Amino acid sequence: MKNIYSMNYDEFLKTKVQRHIESGFDVETKELNPLLFDFQKYCVVKALNNKRFALFEGCGLGKTFQQLEWSEKICRREGRPVLIIAPLAVSGQTIREAHRFGYDIERLKDSAELENKIYITNYDSIDNVDAGMFVGVALDESSIIKNFEGKIRNKIIEMFRHLEYKSCWTATPSPNDPMELGNHAEFLGVMSRNEMLSMYFIHDGGDTSKWRLKGHSEKMFWEWVSSWAIMINKPSDIGFSDKGYNLHDLNIIENILETEKRNNGMLFNDVAVNATNFNKELRLTINDRLNEAASIVNNSNENFIIWIKQDVEGEYLRKLIPDAIEVKGSDNPDLKERRLLGFANNDFRVLITKAKIAQFGLNYQNCHNQVFASLDFSFEMLYQAIRRSYRYGQEKEVNIYIITTDTMQNVIKSIRTKQRKFDEMQRAMVDAMKTNYNVEKRHYTLKPIQLPKFLKAV
Repeated sequence: MKNIYSMNYDEFLKTKVQRHIESGFDVETKELNPLLFDFQKYCVVKALNNKRFALFEGCGLGKTFQQLEWSEKICRREGRPVLIIAPLAVSGQTIREAHRFGYDIERLKDSAELENKIYITNYDSIDNVDAGMFVGVALDESSIIKNFEGKIRNKIIEMFRHLEYKSCWTATPSPNDPMELGNHAEFLGVMSRNEMLSMYFIHDGGDTSKWRLKGHSEKMFWEWVSSWAIMINKPSDIGFSDKGYNLHDLNIIENILETEKRNNGMLFNDVAVNATNFNKELRLTINDRLNEAASIVNNSNENFIIWIKQDVEGEYLRKLIPDAIEVKGSDNPDLKERRLLGFANNDFRVLITKAKIAQFGLNYQNCHNQVFASLDFSFEMLYQAIRRSYRYGQEKEVNIYIITTDTMQNVIKSIRTKQRKFDEMQRAMVDAMKTNYNVEKRHYTLKPIQLPKFLKAV
C-alpha cells in the first residue's frame, strides 16, 4: 500500500471512499412475481442483494409493484412483518394495487400484535409506529422527507436506524439539491449527510443552502452513489428494452396576462416579484388568473387538475366551476384520501388542490390536462405535479396550462433556469449509472466514470 505522502490527491481521496457492501440475500428471478417486467425483476433482486438500497426510478416504471415484491420476499424469508410508509392517499392506492397483484397487505392500526405480512401507514402517522416490531421498512416517495422539518426528518432516520432491511423508492431525486441524496444515504446507514457534504461538496459562495460537487471528486461521488442506488428514467438505462415505455408529447401552454397599470410611481408595473412580495402579487392578480383558469376548464368536458397556492383561490374557483371538488389542507385525512382517490376513479371531473397535498405518488393517468393557476419559484413542485399525469401509462398527450401575469416573468425565468440545470444533471446522473454498469452481465462495476464536461466545476 502506498504511503499517503507519495499519493496524488485523487489517490488519497479514493482511500476515503465508503462503498456500500452487498449483505442481503440472493433470489432467482424465476422466484419473483411473473407479472413483473424483466427490468423490474432486476431492480428487486438488486435491492434484496443489498439489505439497504435506494431505487430512484422515473414516474410510471412500477415502483409500487417492485416495492411490494421486495417487502413480500423479506416477510417470507424472515417470518416477520415489513412496513411501507407512504404519503397520504398513496397508501390507499398501494393497497388497491397490492390486492390486484395478490399481495397480503393491511393498513397499520395497532402494532401490538402483528402478523407476518406487509403493513402500510402514512408519514404523518409515524408517531403510532413501534419500529421494533418490523424487520424492514420501505419509504415510498422517499424524497418527501426532505420537505419535512428537521426534527421529523431526524425522527424517521433515528426511528428505523437499526432495522435490518431498508429501502427508498422515489422518482429520480433532484440533482439541484444534494441534501436529498444525503438524506437517503443517511437513512440507509451508508453515510451521514454531513459526511457526504464534507467529502464531495463545497459551499457555493456565502449561501450555506447551496452546494456543488468538488471538481476532483465528481467521479468518485457517482461511483459511491451507484454502490447503494439504482437511478433510471427508462428501462434501457440498465440494459433492458423500452418497449411500452414511450411517453406521448408534453404540451406547455403559457398564458401571460397583462395587468392594469398600477399607481407605483413608474411608467410600467414591476415585472420581478420576489419571495417577500409574491403572495401579495397573487392577491392582486387573483381575479384575472382564476377567471382565465375557469374559462379553460369550463370550455372542455375533459378531466382537469387545477393547482393553486392559497385557500381563497380554491373558494373562488369552486364558484366558477360547478363540477369541481377541492382538497384542502384543513380537510380530515379520510376526506382527503377519499377525494384524491375519487378523482383517480373518475368520480368527478375537476380536482382543485395544492401541489404540497397531491404532488407525490398519486397516479392520475386518467387526466391529461392540468392548469397551474398559481406558480411560484419551486421547480421541483412544478415537476412533481406535472408528473401526476405525465408518466408511463399515460395514453394521451398531456396539456399543461401555466397562467402567469406580466408582473411574474422572473418566476418563469427562474423555473426555466432550474429546468435546464435539472435536465443536464439528470442526464449526467443516468450516464454515470450506465457508465458504471455492465449491460451484458447486468450488474454494477466500480470502474472510473467520465462525467460530461458541463459538470466540471468552474
